[in-house]
Amino acid sequence: MSGFSPAFLSSTSNSFIELARAVAPEALPTTAGHDLGHLAPEGTTIICFRTATGILMAGDRRATIGNMIASHSMEKVRPADDFSVIGIAGTAGLALDLIRLYQLELEHYEKIEGARLSLGGKANRLASMLRGNLSLAMQGLSVVPLFAGVDEATPAGQIFSFDVTGGKYEEHRFHSIGSGSGYARGALKKLWRPDLHTDAAISVAVEALFDASDDDSATGGPDFVRQIAPTIFTVDLEHGVVEIPSADVMSIAIEVSDRRTRKAQS
Repeated sequence: MSGFSPAFLSSTSNSFIELARAVAPEALPTTAGHDLGHLAPEGTTIICFRTATGILMAGDRRATIGNMIASHSMEKVRPADDFSVIGIAGTAGLALDLIRLYQLELEHYEKIEGARLSLGGKANRLASMLRGNLSLAMQGLSVVPLFAGVDEATPAGQIFSFDVTGGKYEEHRFHSIGSGSGYARGALKKLWRPDLHTDAAISVAVEALFDASDDDSATGGPDFVRQIAPTIFTVDLEHGVVEIPSADVMSIAIEVSDRRTRKAQS
């Protein structure tokens, strides 16, 4: 026990972020200066929708700095805990830090309280974290998450979107964030159905990201040369959070590409 900080041993808060502010504030995302947004990689596009059994969330893998591609393989969708997922658009470095910090926040709460937060409670914690980062957003380093999951009270799943000030909004069928979100949402309006099972849902997600990458240069579609597939997770009460293997996503992406090629040539 001697290795633990006295602040950790005496803390009465179930918030990891409050503990970190007291013990090691330098570990939290922060910066100083003026508008730095044009210097940092940006990540897009994230989509999420309800399926027949729960939730699917997917993200492309491209990060950009202005008109340059900074990364072909950024992972912007990650598990938040065993029954929820988070996807991030915006400043890449801060986005990845926010995901890691949010994972710790949920884990810390569960260890202190001996129970998981409700899905709505998890969304409220994320909104609070965004409000704490408002000063960064004012410097051009904005992060916009998409959060979704299931719990016993909401087995069909819930989807929450946010703005940079911490505003929280429930989305009832599907949603998308990032620079390609408008094109992806247009595709989902045509393709989404409430009865989609896993393979059909993955196909819809790939189609939506294809449409986004067609019209938005910051969004990357499946990369057949490098064999880089979009990141896709499903969430349901029976299996929890499951990442779809890249090979399976790429196989469906090839089918979608072949179908589009045949349609274009007909």
